[in-house]
Amino acid sequence: MSCSDNVDDRLSVLPDDILSQILSRMPSTFAVRTSVLSKRWRYSWMLVTIIDFDDQYVHRIGGLYSFITFVDRVLELCKTSHVINLFRLRLSEIFPKESRVLKWIEKAVRLNVRELDLQVHTLRFPVSLFACQALTKLRLECRRVYDYDLSECRVNLPCLKTLEMVGFVNSYADIFKLISGSPVLESLSFEVRWRPHLDETDCIFNIPTLKRLKITSPSLANRSNRVVLNVPNLEYLFVGGELDSLFVTENVSSLVEACVSFSYIRFVQCPLWFNLLKGLSGVKSLSVQHNPSTTPVPNFPNMKRLELKSCWNRGQILQFLKSSPQLEHLYVEKLEYSDWTKPKRLPVCMLSKLTAINLSNCNGQKWEMKFLRYILGHAEVLKTLTVTWGNIGPVKEKRLHMKLPAFPRASRCCEIHVPGSGSPSTIVKRTGQFELLHLGKEKFVTMNKIYTFHSLN
Repeated sequence: MSCSDNVDDRLSVLPDDILSQILSRMPSTFAVRTSVLSKRWRYSWMLVTIIDFDDQYVHRIGGLYSFITFVDRVLELCKTSHVINLFRLRLSEIFPKESRVLKWIEKAVRLNVRELDLQVHTLRFPVSLFACQALTKLRLECRRVYDYDLSECRVNLPCLKTLEMVGFVNSYADIFKLISGSPVLESLSFEVRWRPHLDETDCIFNIPTLKRLKITSPSLANRSNRVVLNVPNLEYLFVGGELDSLFVTENVSSLVEACVSFSYIRFVQCPLWFNLLKGLSGVKSLSVQHNPSTTPVPNFPNMKRLELKSCWNRGQILQFLKSSPQLEHLYVEKLEYSDWTKPKRLPVCMLSKLTAINLSNCNGQKWEMKFLRYILGHAEVLKTLTVTWGNIGPVKEKRLHMKLPAFPRASRCCEIHVPGSGSPSTIVKRTGQFELLHLGKEKFVTMNKIYTFHSLN
């Protein structure tokens, strides 16, 4: 027996469930082509639990006509008794006729599919899609205006727990009709890329089962609608895109984590921004992308983790520290220049709670080093300060490595981690009256301090 025969024999003795898992992780075009090359595997692709039709591989099977023929043939051979965990259809480069796409979706629904992922150009969806009894997850991504037209549909999705919608909408009423027909919905995400300027419909989320919500909306001037959140079991909230709506948080009593990501906040949007943050004041973890310098920060009595993305000045950071007495972990992506006077009163969190701070993209500017000196000199229970340098070069980086441990520290158990891009990571520990700085393989003593250098790798 040849070596190739031995290899073929090893593949042939694999159980059907293992073959199914292997083939399910391939795009359907590859799964079928792999199967037909083997005598043992010839029909094993029909056991897969994931059917994935992605037109990015269309050039490998001969173009549009071959792709359509392939999809038709695969769906024709699939039996209704065949349970499909995931059916994915992504059409971003080719444009089959709408009638054929509807036929494919209807066939997938008849296969008792549990998860549907559709990225299509169709103007309508088949009525059967919105009455699929086995469906637990649905993702719809469309590229044309008026795609979500559910005016003639009766939505009944009793098992749907996850709903993701991306595309253009004519009215929010269609989206909420779909939501209302999903009584056990737990995760909802919708990204609206366009909607009519005349649509001032309020978005009222009255969903008692919802645990995760993600909203991304486009920029529209003169918007006067509201986003009302009455979701008592909501644990995670993401709000992004452009801030053009008034958020009203009627009931978010279970909210633990929130992420607010806006690329820019205009002056006229500042009241909307403050109102949104105020409605999130009960969270334990908050990630914020942008904050207007003129807007005050509401109190966050329960917040333990704070992530400040993009650029922030020292005054803005201090506002959050003062407003978060329970804060334990702080991350700042970039510190920008600003005039700043050292506050007379320390934030409460720096006296008893703040144990970890992470500052990224630090270039060793004066205002950055003053901020680090202030933090080290006043954070009494700080355990870890992580500083990531920007593109400053090895010479300046080494000089900063020497400067940072010289700052006085209020906490005697503080470690300073400096993961350098061009040099080994740096850790500075204070133990008793000595300081240990780990960087290279050298060791020296100066000013009653022992510095030991060794590689961390």
